This record gives sequence, structure tokens and C-alpha cells, in this order.
Amino acid sequence: MTRFKKLNLDWNAEPNAPAPQITRWDLDVVSSFYLNAFIFPKFREGDVGQLRFRNCWRYRLGSTNDEGWYKGQCRFSKIAPKWGEFYEVSGELLIDQGPLDWKEVGPIGNSQNHFLFYFRDETFDCDAESRAFPS
Repeated sequence: MTRFKKLNLDWNAEPNAPAPQITRWDLDVVSSFYLNAFIFPKFREGDVGQLRFRNCWRYRLGSTNDEGWYKGQCRFSKIAPKWGEFYEVSGELLIDQGPLDWKEVGPIGNSQNHFLFYFRDETFDCDAESRAFPS
């Protein structure tokens, strides 16, 4: 069984054009994106958030977009609680049912967690020891 824990409780990515960018710092991966100032007044338009994933094994930034998710073209389309959110996913990850465009960063660690962020036009997946926000 697949379980989703929502991690973005008082923030989110900009809903129209978050423009996610990925940077690697040795075994860490950083996802930078515009923050949602429309619903979260603590942010201003143009503010950038960064999620840092420590001791990353692998990551991917690619399809599926929001239209594909609603059409059932994403491995979690029928089971993820909501599009556009940031989750820690546990249980059955359905990796074999998704894209294979993973980028390997380092060795598989003993305490890997799976993180998933549905941006408007892309999906970010990451297997890492931990995550930190904001930075």
C-alpha cells in the first residue's frame, strides 16, 4: 500500500510558473522554485524556496504535468491525495510504472526516504536520507 505524508503545510510552489531548477552539491540535491505568494502572504512575488535533499541516491525532474496527472498518466494519479503538493511517499513506490529518467547521485543509503513534488509542468522525485526547507 502506498502512503502519502504532505510536507508543505504553510507554503507551496507558485502555481502557474514555479520554474523548478535542480542543483547538486556533492551528494545533496537542491530543488529551487518560485514560492506561492498568492495564498501565502508571508512570501512576496518572486521569492524563491529551496528544498535540500541530503545524501541523495537518485532524483528526477520531468513529466508528468498537471494535465497528465488528471488524465491518469502518472503512477500516482489515482492514489495521491492532490496535485501540486510536496509529499514523503512510503510503502509501494510503483517505480516500475513511472519514467526511467533518474539521475544517480550517490550510493543507496540505509535510511532512504522517497520525496515527491508535483510542480505545475513537472514532477520531482528524489530518494534521499532527509530534506530541509527553507534555506
